[in-house]
Amino acid sequence: MANRLSKIYTRTGDDGTTGLGDGSRTPKDSVRVEAYGTVDEANSAIGMVLASDAVPDDVRRCLIEVQHDLFELGGELCIPGHSAVTNAFIDRLENDLDVFNHDLPSLKEFILPGGSKSAAACHLARTIVRRAERRAYTLANVEDVRPEVVKYLNRLSDLLFVVARVLARAESGEEVLWNRDRS
Repeated sequence: MANRLSKIYTRTGDDGTTGLGDGSRTPKDSVRVEAYGTVDEANSAIGMVLASDAVPDDVRRCLIEVQHDLFELGGELCIPGHSAVTNAFIDRLENDLDVFNHDLPSLKEFILPGGSKSAAACHLARTIVRRAERRAYTLANVEDVRPEVVKYLNRLSDLLFVVARVLARAESGEEVLWNRDRS
């Protein structure tokens, strides 16, 4: 494989613009940059979940696959007109969601983020994915964004909610339930 980056700093962004994947330049605070930047942030947050030794192997495999998906999804957002996310990505998320959710008890209360370090990190990743979804939707209001992108992010936040529940049980055995009447 050829070198992708021969020099880390280019100084081309010093004027407040950044290069898109198609070679064009756009302001660093553009809606498009905000969308793919938030996807990158979500990917980093998932990396924090994976940094825990308490992550079961099946969850680890799933989240590593998700990281690869997010890299491609970010690329799609970074290159106007590019397509990378397919319905197969979404189908895989839904399948994983069903598998992980199968053995969990039904929800009768709201869950607060926490329960264990890895579960809390997963809840944080979930909220960042939700923000990425909002940013992608904002971009879709002004430029073309394929519906698969927003759908993938929506399913991913659902998956991360379920995975956080799995991680809380794997690491500490319990979730933090919302209870305003703590007396």
